Amino acid sequence: MFDLHRLRLLRELKHRGTLAAVAAALSYAPSSVSQQLSQLESEVGVPLLEPVGRRVRLTDQAEILVAHTEAVLERLERAEADIATSLTDLTGTLRVASFQTAALTLVPTALGLLRDLHPHLRVHVTHMEPERALSALQARDFDLVLAEEYPGNPDPRPAELEQEDLLDDPLRLAVPGAGGGAGAETPMAALRSLADHPWVMEPEGTAARHWARSLCRSAGFEPDVRFETTDLLFHLRLVEQDHAAAFLPDLLWNGRPATVALRPLPRGRRTRRIFTVVRRGRSRHPAVLACRAALLRAVALRTARG
Repeated sequence: MFDLHRLRLLRELKHRGTLAAVAAALSYAPSSVSQQLSQLESEVGVPLLEPVGRRVRLTDQAEILVAHTEAVLERLERAEADIATSLTDLTGTLRVASFQTAALTLVPTALGLLRDLHPHLRVHVTHMEPERALSALQARDFDLVLAEEYPGNPDPRPAELEQEDLLDDPLRLAVPGAGGGAGAETPMAALRSLADHPWVMEPEGTAARHWARSLCRSAGFEPDVRFETTDLLFHLRLVEQDHAAAFLPDLLWNGRPATVALRPLPRGRRTRRIFTVVRRGRSRHPAVLACRAALLRAVALRTARG
């Protein structure tokens, strides 16, 4: 019988990439992680790690073990969910990761609903962009992630993760006061009128940046990106003070009047999908179900106010 604790360390190494990262995540010394994995190799009877430069990678046999470990951990999460369902009071800690606009608009309302319905449930929220949060979800750092998907840019999702839609959020061209677009007859013409204007966009490597750059290129120009940040409030301030053009989602306004001129985007490119993601074994846990229900209610309340 293999030691489950050591199997989890091997799984952590697959998801986190280095022994140092595993040690930091679990508050161990790197030497302790290395020793535990060496003992696991002795139990299994085959090499599990092989050196690659100054790092290590999993062997084919280690990948087999990790796949079985994932199945065992999923089963244990389902057992935890069944036990929690059998209780009358919802307790414990639910760990949530959310990107900025959802954290500003949907999460506070959902937290209020959860507090009223389940006062003994502790909810821990971390602001984190989906690109990092989904990897952390797989590593079991979070129980639920709020994520986004931009039009024409679907991301592959691992089979062990389950999605549930929250809302479709319109995206619009935010035009600075000194910019163009006011007399443009079509969305593409409005976009093209800002070809020579500075832009603010999210950083390279993000889905939002890939979508925004592709949209500009479809209008026939390469955007002059002078400002890069995931903070959409900073995007807004730059547009308000005529420093840059931007693409802003409706969720940013949260029912308030827009403070900058907005233009529609071309059809098929004007809406992002917002959804929650959980691990498959965690999806029926009552705390996860309660949080998803609260977020859906927050969306409904926002829609009613709008």
